[in-house]
Amino acid sequence: MNRWISCLIFLSAWLPVHAAPVAPEEVAILFNSDLPESAKLAETYRAARNIPQENLIGLPLPKAQDITRAQFQSTLRDPLIEHFESKAWWQRGRDTNGILLPVKNKIRVLVSIRGVPLRILPTPKPKDAPPPPPGDPISGRDDASVDSELAFLGLAGLQDAGVLNNPFFKSEKDLAASNIPYLLLTARIDAAKLETCERMIRDAVETEESGLWGLAYIDIANKFPQGDEWLTNVAKSCHAAGIPTVIDRFKDTYPKNYPMSDASLYFGWYDFHASGPLLNPRFRFRKGAVAMHIHSFSAMQMADPTKNWSAALLEAGAAVTIGNVFEPYLHLTHHFDILQQRLLEGHTWVEAAWMSMPCTSWQGVVFGDPLYRPFLHLQGGGGERAEPDNDFRAIRLAFERWGNDPAERFSKLTAAADRTRSGTLAEAVALDRLHENLPTEAALWFRKAKESYVKSEDKLRQDFHLISIDRAANRNDLAIAALREAKLRYPALPEAEGLSGWLDILDPPPPPPADPTKTAPAPPKK
Repeated sequence: MNRWISCLIFLSAWLPVHAAPVAPEEVAILFNSDLPESAKLAETYRAARNIPQENLIGLPLPKAQDITRAQFQSTLRDPLIEHFESKAWWQRGRDTNGILLPVKNKIRVLVSIRGVPLRILPTPKPKDAPPPPPGDPISGRDDASVDSELAFLGLAGLQDAGVLNNPFFKSEKDLAASNIPYLLLTARIDAAKLETCERMIRDAVETEESGLWGLAYIDIANKFPQGDEWLTNVAKSCHAAGIPTVIDRFKDTYPKNYPMSDASLYFGWYDFHASGPLLNPRFRFRKGAVAMHIHSFSAMQMADPTKNWSAALLEAGAAVTIGNVFEPYLHLTHHFDILQQRLLEGHTWVEAAWMSMPCTSWQGVVFGDPLYRPFLHLQGGGGERAEPDNDFRAIRLAFERWGNDPAERFSKLTAAADRTRSGTLAEAVALDRLHENLPTEAALWFRKAKESYVKSEDKLRQDFHLISIDRAANRNDLAIAALREAKLRYPALPEAEGLSGWLDILDPPPPPPADPTKTAPAPPKK
């Protein structure tokens, strides 16, 4: 390790992460007692986080992912309330408006395990029911995710339709410091396969030992201003934290099989089904990865990892994600920028997710270990060290030391990249140059990174970076020539299929010739 990196580790090791963790005894685990696999997975998670045995809740539940409102109330909500009462987990009283709600609560987090129903179906409306008011598509809707509906479990007499405000939204205080005993933070360990759920638990626990390191990939896509702003803010926070950040600002999403190597973070939108790198069978996120994609129906089902996004991201190796089960409307989904910022501040996954969600009793779902703290070791470079993380640790430490001095940071990182001939360091320098709006300097360092990398897919990614610079500058002729040249250079590489995707956008093929054997339809008679 370079001398300056060693010194930084020594100087920074004392820096704390300020957010207090959620205690294991504050977590309850809900599973389907009619499904042995659900009970087994619940015990796996309980043991992994040392959650008390008495915090397991097994209920005989429907085996389908979708349930009616009546089923939700009779098989899930009401038995859960009885369980909390019998265990004396909460103390309920009435507020100034006479509403019965928890005023003290020993359980602050509720984890649903694979096998617990996912969605509450909308109640059929009478044929003569009036249409919703103009401009208010939410009014009268009672469809919701099971988990979001359980967040206000202890409040009596709540309406079934519409949304309720989340009092934890935008909070800067952790759960322990927030006086919201009537709010249950919900999360779900669920995926297309039992093995994937077990891996999600294992990855979260193991990643905490060393911290989450790697590249961030952000696909902004220019769809709607609010979502674009979230993703732009995510990019800024990742860069400020010293996480090398690849940003795609083109309207098309990442092309098929894009070489998204070393991905520890992914934020994107807006395809209905998983696309881009996730179509490559050999693509895998880094262990412990945080990944999410803005889409209205990203979690409408979790059984098929080829459809939607939440199941697909988890099957590709992500440890945690979020999603929506029905149309939520953008402003009522998780705000990605708040979520990522809270994670960087050291909050648990479930806290960060709920700090970023404006409402309850709606469509959002939080997938993964709620106690996971991916950036527990971000400040100070602590935790167990692994060789593949060293370059990323060095980049983080450079930003920690010279975050407000880009020139000095550039000098130190370039010197280290030249000394070590590290492709990772050179690519990080190039991405930093792009952040400083210096594309010519960035191109120089992308070429150096390409020379230093060994794997073809990493070299190809530098070609994509260079072509992106030409595309952004409207030098489409240069971009097309570079795409064609790269196709010749990587003929057998699966990730090179993304080159064809960009070529089809910049230089679309002509339409197929007309088939002379097919006669044109006769014109309509007057």
